Amino acid sequence: MIKERDRQQSEEKLINAVGELIEEIGFEKLGINQVAKKAGFSKNLIYRYFESLDGLIYAYMKKHDFWVNVLAEQADMSDIKSYLKKLFRRQIIDFRSNIALKRLRRWELSTDKDFVVELRAQREKNGVQFIETVSQFAKMNKEELGAISALLNAGITYLAMFEDNCQMYNGIDIRSNEGWEQIAKGIDLLIDTMIK
Repeated sequence: MIKERDRQQSEEKLINAVGELIEEIGFEKLGINQVAKKAGFSKNLIYRYFESLDGLIYAYMKKHDFWVNVLAEQADMSDIKSYLKKLFRRQIIDFRSNIALKRLRRWELSTDKDFVVELRAQREKNGVQFIETVSQFAKMNKEELGAISALLNAGITYLAMFEDNCQMYNGIDIRSNEGWEQIAKGIDLLIDTMIK
């Protein structure tokens, strides 16, 4: 019988291997044998722990998805403007730095696999809860806050995915940290304007 700690370490190694391979060769070329070889395990272990390559990809996405994990932290919302500015800056950093997740999110746009539908549902649940909580601290209308948050989240996601294939967007170098700082300052300005 595999000890729980050993299993957790093995699962972590497999999750990391799938991310590294997606970054190295792309999602489209990914296979279960490659992941097993990269992690140093047999493919049977992937089937035992995750049931399939899809299960392993689901575990990777669930671990790294910003909006699936955002509510897991305890947050100080006493200074709501500062909290929101830091939150969206962190989303920018997290998403831009994870090439594998960007590739998976791009692929996600074209599929309705069960595990992707489940991830979307978790993001939606967390997003609604986030809007509910923030609207109380910001003393803002939930519908307006939800719309603005959707635009910011979608904009960050789109531009971070797009930067791999395009350098400039509305005159902003989206491949540079300076360009993203310009975007972050625009988000800051929007937050300052919408929250009195």
